[in-house]
Amino acid sequence: MKGYAPVMDEPGPQPRVLLADKGYDADFILADLDARDVVAVIPARRNRKVQPVIDGHIYALRNLVERCFSRLKHSRRLATRYDKTADSFLGFVLVASIRLWVRHFVHTT
Repeated sequence: MKGYAPVMDEPGPQPRVLLADKGYDADFILADLDARDVVAVIPARRNRKVQPVIDGHIYALRNLVERCFSRLKHSRRLATRYDKTADSFLGFVLVASIRLWVRHFVHTT
């Protein structure tokens, strides 16, 4: 694919597991992950002849991430990206994350 630059090529620790939904069940993605020694936890589409077994406990963690993004997007400023610079956007992501974190501890005994 032209212009395709995987996030996994960015500097930082090497990923070991990729959690994704059925939309990422493509042969070229799975081959790329296999070449990088990354475990793909991606449910297979219905039209696959061989349905691979995925780890349900690891895949359940994806739900936590999705819910976190959903709650962060309750802030209109994040959902519509009002901030002009990446630094100010990241700053507000941190502020919104802290708000969620504090709310979690306020409502527990």
